Amino acid sequence: MDEKTMVNDILSNVKSNLVMYQNVISEAENMQLRQAIQAIRNNDESFQYELFKVAQTKGYYKPAEPATAIEIETVKNELQG
Repeated sequence: MDEKTMVNDILSNVKSNLVMYQNVISEAENMQLRQAIQAIRNNDESFQYELFKVAQTKGYYKPAEPATAIEIETVKNELQG
C-alpha cells in the first residue's frame, strides 16, 4: 500500500471516529464520560488537521473549488425558506 492511500485511509477513519465521538458525547449522561470523550475527540481533531496539512502539502489531497457567491446565496436561500 502506498503512502497516499495510507494517509487517506487514516483521514477517513479519523473522520468516522469524530462522528462517533459526537454521537457518544450528545447521548452521555455522565459528565466525566462526556469530558473524557470530548478530550479524545479534541486530540483526534488536532491529529486530523495536522495529517490533513501533510496530505495537502504532499499533493495527496486536493480541496474542492470554492463556491461562487451565487451558489452560496442559493444554498442560503434554500435553508432559510
